[in-house]
This record gives sequence, C-alpha cells and structure tokens, in this order.
Amino acid sequence: MDGFDVSEDWMFSGASDLIGIMFVILFILFIFQLINGLSQWKKNEESPRLAVPAVVKSKRTKVTGHVHTNEQHISSQSSSTAYYITFEFEGGDRFEFHLSGKEFGMLAEGDSGTLTFQGTRYLGFARKDHGVS
Repeated sequence: MDGFDVSEDWMFSGASDLIGIMFVILFILFIFQLINGLSQWKKNEESPRLAVPAVVKSKRTKVTGHVHTNEQHISSQSSSTAYYITFEFEGGDRFEFHLSGKEFGMLAEGDSGTLTFQGTRYLGFARKDHGVS
C-alpha cells in the first residue's frame, strides 16, 4: 500500500510542476508581448506624422470567435472583429493599417485622398472632393 501512495504523490507533484512551468511560460509570453507593444508604441511616437496622397486599395476583416464557460459549465459564445485597410501610395508602395469599425465603414475601395499616419499608427484619411453635387 505504501508503493501506491508513492506513485500518487509522484503524480500530484508532477502535475504541480507542470502547472508551475506553464505559468512561467505564460508569464514570459505576457512580458514579451508587453515589451513588443511598448517598443512599437515608442517607434510610432518617434516617427514623423506624414500626410501623403493615397488610394484605398482593399478592405478586409478578421473575425475571432470566443467561447466562455462559467462555473455552472454553461457556455456562451462571442466574437470580435478587427478591421484592416490597405492604402497604395503614388509610388506603388502599399501599407495596411488597423482601423476602428467606424473608420472602416466610412471608406470604400477606390477612394482617393490624403492619408495621415505616424509609423504604423493610422491617424486619418481625408477623401478628395471630386466635385460631386
């Protein structure tokens, strides 16, 4: 019977070690993401604000689903949508920006105007007036 207790202890101590290792890995990933985010923010802050002629070339969305389970094991689902627009500059270069849903809805493929951005941060797009009355 003592041999049985030893194997049980090993199983439980192994599980706690595994949980500890997973916690450390998740903590390291969190710190890594935090450092990357702060680094990108700093680069954007140090970049000049540019306002350049551009054309809306394409629009896309990315929908991510989420499943939530509460303490009573009842699941609920939700989703979130990320919005992206690719702009093309006069020289033919293209750049994709992440936008809010409201900004995304206000733009259409083929719109031309002035894109304002700072690094990878989208600041706005002023559509060119085509004299439509």
